[in-house]
Amino acid sequence: MDYSIRQLKLADRIGARCCVNIVGTPCGPIWDGAYAGNFSMKTWDMAVASIQTILDAVRPTRTKFSIETMPWMYPSSPDEYLDLIRDVDREGFGVHLDLVNMINCPQRYFFAEQFMEECFAKLKGRIVSCHLKDVLLLRPFTFQLKECACGEGTLNLEKYAELATREDPEMPMIIEHLHSDEEYLQSLAYVRGRLAQYITA
Repeated sequence: MDYSIRQLKLADRIGARCCVNIVGTPCGPIWDGAYAGNFSMKTWDMAVASIQTILDAVRPTRTKFSIETMPWMYPSSPDEYLDLIRDVDREGFGVHLDLVNMINCPQRYFFAEQFMEECFAKLKGRIVSCHLKDVLLLRPFTFQLKECACGEGTLNLEKYAELATREDPEMPMIIEHLHSDEEYLQSLAYVRGRLAQYITA
């Protein structure tokens, strides 16, 4: 908690758009691990109280504190994020949208464009940054999804960029989870080429 407070203070001091964390888990040794207890009311209440404590300690004026959407912990859907916004009830709380993290079932995978539209419609006006990556369904049983670099999956990146730009023409779109500087530079070049009409910087 102290570390999160210090990071939010730093972000606000330098004028960062947002300061992102995840809810985490009190249910096991892996900080971002998948546990049934992640979806308990106790975990929900802990998350709300923690976010409120961080925001009340800092009271940021330029930076939004935000929680990354996740596949197996709160918030794992736009509706859960709306509930979180309602319960946290702080002006300094914003949305970090990781679309791929919420594609965790066949319906969201095969109808990803509709799911994108749902996310941006429901969270309109609250989204302060997005993760930009791709997702691919693997062949082995049972249902297995793999996060991958942009262009290596099936996500309609143009649709994603269009919706993000409509929300905010200067929306930060953050590439993550690659393995080397070279891979990041290659992915950035690919994204710049493919999404040139949406890129402002």
